[in-house]
Amino acid sequence: MPATSPTPRARWLAPLLLLLGSVFFTLIWIMLALYLERPCTWMAVLGAIDAALILRFAGMPAGWARATWAVLATALMIALANWGIAATQMGMSMGLNPLDSAMKLGMGHAWTLLGLANHTIDLVWMGVALVVAAIAAR
Repeated sequence: MPATSPTPRARWLAPLLLLLGSVFFTLIWIMLALYLERPCTWMAVLGAIDAALILRFAGMPAGWARATWAVLATALMIALANWGIAATQMGMSMGLNPLDSAMKLGMGHAWTLLGLANHTIDLVWMGVALVVAAIAAR
């Protein structure tokens, strides 16, 4: 059977599914990190594979556009997960719920917290995740 590309009406579906999948994956990552009390940056590689699979199953044609979307989604998951982990840990000590804490966390404070929480191996996991996203989605 020949491969078919999505109809013009369904081209919006792949980015929408990618956004929803990325948000839910990020929430799972944050909950796991809070449960295990460590950043769990290895989840970034799983998020990259998840992004590539979502785009593939949503019918986005193979190529650099799909790889770019996967890399951007992976970078967004990494940023949101790190922000969410830092905000939730700070919020718990102040009696705030995670959403209120995330809204009040400033960029400078978040950068300091992430610098203290993430070690060299965590940065390696994040870099590997971006490469995996690009390769898996092509």
